[in-house]
Amino acid sequence: MASTTSRTARRTHGFTESVIREMTRVANEHGALNLAQGFPDFPCPDVLKEAACAAIRADINQYAVTWGAPRLRAAIAASYGRWYGMEVDEAREVTVTCGATEAMASALMSIIDPGDEVLVFEPFYENYGPDAILCGAVPVWIPLDTDRPLDLDRLEAAVTPRTRAIVLNTPNNPTGRVFAPEELAGIAALCQKHDLVAFTDEIYEHILYEGTHIPLATIPGMRSRTVTISGASKTFSITGWRIGWIIAPPELTLAIRKVHDFLTVGAPAPLQEGVAAALELLPDDYYAGLATQYRERREALVPALLEAGFRCEPPAGAYYVLADFSGISDGANLDDDAFARWLARGADGRLERGVATVPGSSFFHEPALGRKLVRFAFCKRVETLREAGEQLRRLAR
Repeated sequence: MASTTSRTARRTHGFTESVIREMTRVANEHGALNLAQGFPDFPCPDVLKEAACAAIRADINQYAVTWGAPRLRAAIAASYGRWYGMEVDEAREVTVTCGATEAMASALMSIIDPGDEVLVFEPFYENYGPDAILCGAVPVWIPLDTDRPLDLDRLEAAVTPRTRAIVLNTPNNPTGRVFAPEELAGIAALCQKHDLVAFTDEIYEHILYEGTHIPLATIPGMRSRTVTISGASKTFSITGWRIGWIIAPPELTLAIRKVHDFLTVGAPAPLQEGVAAALELLPDDYYAGLATQYRERREALVPALLEAGFRCEPPAGAYYVLADFSGISDGANLDDDAFARWLARGADGRLERGVATVPGSSFFHEPALGRKLVRFAFCKRVETLREAGEQLRRLAR
């Protein structure tokens, strides 16, 4: 009898299900505080809820235009003009997707051919490797030193005649790095020199504590070769709504829309109206306030991690902390997966309540590189983070 593996596509054999989502299941099993998966435990702004409910009551319940409701595409285009000075044609350059996750998959599948090489900075958000593999592409991992500037010479040395694209995530998950202007300028020069397409995941664009978010597409020479990906999940605390978008030049958008259409048909129609209302009506100080509120959350968690015995640096953006647990005596002999599960179930009685996190190896192509790391998400109420901090401090007792 044929094995199960022999009946499945080889492209699926090289990766697992999401470790991040698995750790949410572990958190639920043990009643742990979930600092693993990056979803908030607080409500979204009322304007989104009211507009989405109004859309449902108005019977906006059928398919929207496959590549996005006209109102939302117009709101996205206007927002990029206001935020970044980008001129965006909502009719020819904007595609609304089922979250930024589908956006990245659709974009890569529409532009990358089997055998192409794609440069991916490491550590990386866990979807990028499988996305490339599902395209039949070869991910080429570029180590990202979190405590020093990007080594542009090492990056260029990784380029071969088969290199087609680069994936850039800034602010970065899981490191919290915000790429500096000179680093982005170097990446832009490399893309133009070697005729590369840049896929930029900018989902955390409004959550910054240091530096400035600069879309790669705004750098001279990059608008025609950049696929900008973002969405509403993180900015508006609606990770379950699954509303993302892609901004790309018209010739790339034509291909992206075809793949998107056959993958998902379209994003939820009434929820698109809710996001459009938020983009139209929320003032600029909402976005400034977002960074301020997340800075408070960062300050509630990072000192507790340090006092507990973790080694980590405060992130410059996004809402994650990648922490080294090798200095915690009870966990020093555990690998990242065992440590994360031990912590989620209460550290075998050390904690009154477990704290769930994500094993660091899920962010590296070689698991050994992340065996002493875990990632904490602080997109939670300050009270939740303080409770988690008090639990984690018990590890130092």
